[in-house]
Amino acid sequence: MTTTVGATGYETVTIGDRLPELVIPLTRTLIVATALATRDFQDVHHDPALAVERGSADVFMNILTTNGLVGRFVTDWAGPHASLRRIAVRLGAPNYPGDEMTLTGEVVAKDDGLVTVKIRGVNSLGDHATGTVDVAWPARGDL
Repeated sequence: MTTTVGATGYETVTIGDRLPELVIPLTRTLIVATALATRDFQDVHHDPALAVERGSADVFMNILTTNGLVGRFVTDWAGPHASLRRIAVRLGAPNYPGDEMTLTGEVVAKDDGLVTVKIRGVNSLGDHATGTVDVAWPARGDL
């Protein structure tokens, strides 16, 4: 299995290809700003005292931000002509400020113009996100 820096199209992808790791520092600003940007006003995503009162160690990242970061991770690899067709993510350990999340991925299927990438986002507590992303590229003549 090789690490591919950037897929140029469907025909260049091979099952077993690994995406380059992406390490994301989990700052309080990232967690709060992206929760608010996604219109998620739940206090556990922006108010540390209320998050602790509700049983959390601190504010934590919302799922919309996680999905966005997973999408960025895959499109950084796939390139500007690719489109995401499906993101299926399961959340695990929370992403808290002061930690970092490392995203990894591997091509696990390729069929009928779609490529499936298995992703994993890990922080110091364990798996934050696991799942799959389906990617498609336009036909060569459509670029």
